[in-house]
Amino acid sequence: MKKWLNSNKLYLIGSLVGAIVGYIYWQQVGCVSGTCAITSKPLNSTLYGSMMGALVFGMFKKEDRKESNQA
Repeated sequence: MKKWLNSNKLYLIGSLVGAIVGYIYWQQVGCVSGTCAITSKPLNSTLYGSMMGALVFGMFKKEDRKESNQA
């Protein structure tokens, strides 16, 4: 479990930051009419922000490349 947490630390941090930003976006901007799919409810914008944060932070993860000599 500890190894999994260490290898996915960047995704977890990005998810947390994105969730916070998504909630703040809903709180400050939101959707007045209630017809917006993402920003009409705080849960939707928090989950969307969490997913986007994990994807953005995941772009900066360095992968270990193992050279294989298979042809």
